[in-house]
Amino acid sequence: MPTHKSCEKRLRQEKKRAARNHYVKKTIKTLAKKMQSNLAMPEKEKLLSEVYSQLDKAAKKKVIHKRTASRRKARLAAYFNKIKNSVSASE
Repeated sequence: MPTHKSCEKRLRQEKKRAARNHYVKKTIKTLAKKMQSNLAMPEKEKLLSEVYSQLDKAAKKKVIHKRTASRRKARLAAYFNKIKNSVSASE
């Protein structure tokens, strides 16, 4: 346990930040998994913009690195385009 007041405060702050960061990361993972579920294309398109927004916010708050956010966005976009092209080709 911390012996100084400033250390106690730092510990409280770290717990809050860890909980907040965990929530943000969990939300991003959940949305990304939802993208790969059986949803209609218009729903996936809305979800894609929501995931983009969450990734950008997480990068802005430095929960994840900006290049990590960029990489994840690129992979989601590639997946979305692949699905979109396969749906349009089958029609």
